[in-house]
Amino acid sequence: MKTRQIERTRLVPHTINGKTELVLERYNVDVPVPPRDWDRTVLTAVTIAAGVLVAVAVVWSTASIGDLLARVTISPAAYAAAIAFDLAWILCMAVEWLSRYDPARAALPRNMGHGALVIAMLAVGAHGWLAGQQAIGVIGAVVSGIVKALWTVVLRHYAKPLDEKTQQWVDKQRAEAGGELAMVAINRELTRARGQVTAERIALEAASGSADPDQSGPDPQSGSASPPPARTGPMTVKDAVRTALDSGIRDPDAVLRYVHQVADANAKLATVERYLRGA
Repeated sequence: MKTRQIERTRLVPHTINGKTELVLERYNVDVPVPPRDWDRTVLTAVTIAAGVLVAVAVVWSTASIGDLLARVTISPAAYAAAIAFDLAWILCMAVEWLSRYDPARAALPRNMGHGALVIAMLAVGAHGWLAGQQAIGVIGAVVSGIVKALWTVVLRHYAKPLDEKTQQWVDKQRAEAGGELAMVAINRELTRARGQVTAERIALEAASGSADPDQSGPDPQSGSASPPPARTGPMTVKDAVRTALDSGIRDPDAVLRYVHQVADANAKLATVERYLRGA
């Protein structure tokens, strides 16, 4: 069995003049070397070779299709558009790779990739036919087909099929995580919408000159003559402070009372003052 030396460290006692301290000691140990993973080596080599062949196919198809399109448009636009023919099925392969644990989701990019490949092959063949080189056109079109077939083999080797029950479990976990992610954006949207509704309501009341229904006048402790903003459901402390400021309330104690009403009954004055300074 092959071995190799690795350096390790340990604490050992060391005494000088009767005083002992733990010091770091370095020493070497022999550990067995695992056998070479030839399966992984071969798979890596195949993947690299497939990537190189993709580059070759893209160059060949772009040159052929670009020359074909250049008959009716300027060369920069023709060759830029030619890249899209191969890039389409390459991107579909990438999405198929991302869906390798879900055959149902991988089916759509796989089928679209096949369709994009057929279109690219027809374009390359048409170039050869118009140039009077039918054989070269057919051979050139087959280049992309061979590369796509090779990548299909590689992707299927990487794909790990799941049994039916495991697949259902994975789908439910993915759906739960997706729901949580969606709620983040939805809650942000709802908070923004509630703030807009509150601001518009306050602006309408101020424009109409509506007064306090009980004619009791402003709260002498609020330090502001503006009416308190209307409650609009759950808010964060920061949103409540912003709503109070939009309503014309500037006194920290008055803002804190509003925060206690609509956001957090345990909010501290220091927190409100910090948000007021940052507003």
